[in-house]
Amino acid sequence: MNTGKSGDFASKSVPRHLARGAIGFGLLIGSIALVPVAGPATLLAAPLALIAFRGCPTCWMAGLAQTISRGRLERRCTDGVCTLTAAHPAAEAAGVSGGPSTGRDR
Repeated sequence: MNTGKSGDFASKSVPRHLARGAIGFGLLIGSIALVPVAGPATLLAAPLALIAFRGCPTCWMAGLAQTISRGRLERRCTDGVCTLTAAHPAAEAAGVSGGPSTGRDR
């Protein structure tokens, strides 16, 4: 799922990324909350949350920001100075008039 770029935690779509977050946070909270009921063995579910998060919860949050901004922002570096600009304004306008989720699932 990772495209091979260093520091890329984005998903193919925002709903998919939110689903990964729900699974990860559910496993993490559930493993801690069930300790009084089922014993410390429930803590074995916590590492599964790290797989869903693709690292820690902070990595998941970074991936959420990347997923939301993917295709909307473009980083350009010239002479050692990098700036963020809107990527392809014409394509963005076409996506708005084309209806929801048109061309968004990359």
